[in-house]
Amino acid sequence: MEQDSNFLQTQIKELVIASTKVAHVQLGNSLEHALLVLIKSGYSAIPVLDHAYRIQGQISTTMILDKILGIERFEYEKLDHLVVEDVMNRKIPRMKGNESFLKALELSINYPFLCIEDEEGVFQGILTRKSVLALVYRHFRQL
Repeated sequence: MEQDSNFLQTQIKELVIASTKVAHVQLGNSLEHALLVLIKSGYSAIPVLDHAYRIQGQISTTMILDKILGIERFEYEKLDHLVVEDVMNRKIPRMKGNESFLKALELSINYPFLCIEDEEGVFQGILTRKSVLALVYRHFRQL
């Protein structure tokens, strides 16, 4: 049973995808730029950072499309005039790299990825649901 306890207290920093490898946008980027980053990266949602690389929220393809959806057509001309800050979700789960795996497991139930930040809120990377599930799977295979 102690092995289970140690497993759940694992620090998440070993599972984090570094910020240098994560697609992201900044607050003032146009929605057109954000949509291009989302499409090229293949992700449905990405982090939004400020000029100091602090996490501000996330934006998704769905959020952008909802914003430009008119009554009868997509209003693509809005993509140049609106910025990420106008559309993004500011309420996202955040964690520090030294927090426990148990908290990450709990948050991963409702979110495909978690943003990891340092003590000053600077973006360190993401923890994906896939990496959380992979660790759980490896743990149970060893039992």
